[in-house]
Amino acid sequence: MEIREKPRLDAIWIKRGKGAPMDPVDEARLVEGRGLENNANQGGKRQVTIISAESWRDVEADLGFQVDPRARRANLMVRGVDLRESGGKVLTIGDCRILIHGFTRPCELMEETQEGLQEALRPDWRGGSYGEVLEGGVIRSGDFVHWDDGSEPGAQVR
Repeated sequence: MEIREKPRLDAIWIKRGKGAPMDPVDEARLVEGRGLENNANQGGKRQVTIISAESWRDVEADLGFQVDPRARRANLMVRGVDLRESGGKVLTIGDCRILIHGFTRPCELMEETQEGLQEALRPDWRGGSYGEVLEGGVIRSGDFVHWDDGSEPGAQVR
């Protein structure tokens, strides 16, 4: 995966309920210690799930066709940010901060959504990351994204 894009928030999706559709929105509110307002998942360490546009492009290349990224059932898609090995780092989106806890393991639901998707998501953290909201506020598609430690957003995290 090569990062070349300006780091930004590309898309936001709200999950209505377990197994329910992912609704695209242009803006949403992140609530400290809870997650995305009106999202089915609230609290715990997995308040927000994040995928990268570059990784999604690699998934589609492996599958050999385009797939709607909502099939991954993540809340946020970022561009220009390498999520690999990002556990323990803090991602800033606009004025909000998310502590990344780890890799989101692709589950059977991915396979039910699209044959081959679960396996295509396994390498290189393509399944994305999950984390908890440290500082909330409103996020919007197009918001600037960066790591709190000042490292380059596209730099591989080690």
